[in-house]
Amino acid sequence: MPHYEITALRYATMAARTQGDNFLYPDDHAAPMPIDYYIWVVRGEGRTIVLDIGFDEAGAKARGRTWIASPLDLLRGIGVDPAAVEDVVISHMHWDHAGNLLGFPRARFHLQEAEMAYCTGRCMCHEPLRRPFEIEYVTQAVRHVYAERVAFHRGEAEIAPGITLHLVGGHSGGLQIMRVPTARGWVVLASDAAHYWANIRKRNPFVLLHNLEAMLEGFVTCERLADGPDHIIPGHDPLVMQRFPGVAGNPNAVRLDLPPIG
Repeated sequence: MPHYEITALRYATMAARTQGDNFLYPDDHAAPMPIDYYIWVVRGEGRTIVLDIGFDEAGAKARGRTWIASPLDLLRGIGVDPAAVEDVVISHMHWDHAGNLLGFPRARFHLQEAEMAYCTGRCMCHEPLRRPFEIEYVTQAVRHVYAERVAFHRGEAEIAPGITLHLVGGHSGGLQIMRVPTARGWVVLASDAAHYWANIRKRNPFVLLHNLEAMLEGFVTCERLADGPDHIIPGHDPLVMQRFPGVAGNPNAVRLDLPPIG
């Protein structure tokens, strides 16, 4: 089995959040609980795969997030040219995960069929359900479908030797996670299947839900696929930046294929 290197890149943050924003069943609604925003890069065997692509500075301003750096620039900072990337996985189509589709002109975008059906279907007639989507990003994705640049998956799929995608849903209609073999074992990039380690470890779901049962089953799937609790990487937890080795000269990059440092 090949071993891949995984880098998490933090491009935005939001300090003014509380447990009430992040837990379905908070112990203290007002307790501070900041949130970070990441993309992930998987490299090895001559391949570079990007998982999720973030949003832009205008999106950060419009939705009250603190902008750190462009995800595209962060990629360049670790030696990845977005214009040369051939495979991009979109975990789901929420605005903070699918906002730079035009920045990857050569890429094939991997998306669950259920997610495209969800973000373009009748559910979007309801404002609370369409709130986490951005119409321009969804429209760009549809254009990529017509340009034959979207690879649709229906459940589990292997997209490179040893690297698999798994449909879990829960947070969105077609959310998928990625399983990657590394030198420290099987790592699951959970994206928003678990925003924080506390969501999955305490079985306390994130507040934004499409299907609660699917989210809870998604926790089980993450645990089944990973080699341990520290091998499940949550999608928005600031502790990720503290618990994994940094990349020299880059304060917003950590290596997830290496053992935790704390």
